[in-house]
Amino acid sequence: MTGDAWTNLFGSATPVVAAPLAGGATTCALVRAVAAAGGFAFLAAGYKTPEAVAAELAELRATGTPHGVNLFVPGGRDIDETAFRRYAHQIAAEGAPYGLDLAAAPLVHDDDHWPDKIDLLLAAPVPVVSFTFGLPDPAAVTALRRAGTRVLVTVTSVDEALAARELGVDGLVAQGTEAGGHSGTHTPHRPAPPTSTRPLVHDVLRATGLPVVAAGGVAGPDDVRALVAAGATAVAVGTLLLRTDESGASRTHRDALADPARTGTVLTRAFTGRPARGLRNAFIDRYEPVAPLGYPELHHLTRGMRAAAAAAGHADRVHLWAGTGYRHATTGPAAAVVERLTATL
Repeated sequence: MTGDAWTNLFGSATPVVAAPLAGGATTCALVRAVAAAGGFAFLAAGYKTPEAVAAELAELRATGTPHGVNLFVPGGRDIDETAFRRYAHQIAAEGAPYGLDLAAAPLVHDDDHWPDKIDLLLAAPVPVVSFTFGLPDPAAVTALRRAGTRVLVTVTSVDEALAARELGVDGLVAQGTEAGGHSGTHTPHRPAPPTSTRPLVHDVLRATGLPVVAAGGVAGPDDVRALVAAGATAVAVGTLLLRTDESGASRTHRDALADPARTGTVLTRAFTGRPARGLRNAFIDRYEPVAPLGYPELHHLTRGMRAAAAAAGHADRVHLWAGTGYRHATTGPAAAVVERLTATL
């Protein structure tokens, strides 16, 4: 194993990359553990204030831990008050056990502190910044690269990959349909046909010639080997880290991943208004047929309910994000996951 491809892009000893797990699952301890085992890890800046991101950057900088940062690209307003209010009324009963009046919840649209987070990463550069949910503006890409940061964009199709290449990015994250959590599609209203990770990596690499990080469906070392053989520069894992000692995932989420009654994953927009893959549960069954697109508005609508349900152990009202390889997520140190995935390379 020469490590040249992943070392050039990430400075890591192995091709394993810890995907950014927004919402609290990615912790500084997880980033440190993955790095210590020879991998590379991304902090998830989504849903955090700039001050919270800055504190995490400072903590990792103090320990000399190399890492990347992932940002959500803000989108337009995809839902109007009428559609939002209709859905809020439809799911209102789900908030009642926690004292939440979802029917009266305000419609909230925000940019996830986009300008401030870009400014933060220009003032305190990190080796790699990745973008999800769309293309960043060209000025941000240029400024970050001038600051010495390599820029990656998550793509779900060849067309998205070609558009990202036009921005002059350093690489791409090819996210297959098996990936857990939010789809990185740039057009949630018109997503590309579902494509498995391995053929997507092949097609994106052939079309762009850029380094490609494979993401989605990784269950073990055979998948890592196959994706590297298909041309991937590195392989991202997320679900496999959710039950590790250093993960910040809730106990409810961790237990659901090991629950034999949870028999599969589905794509849903019922929780956040954007397609995301998670364990099938009662909330999805009830509301996916009527859920509108509307991110981040639906994310804000259900956020309090999801947090309360997770704290109460009510897994059927929680977004149990998981990729198709969730059955292989194990407890124990995160370093053991990295070591297992790379043992036969």
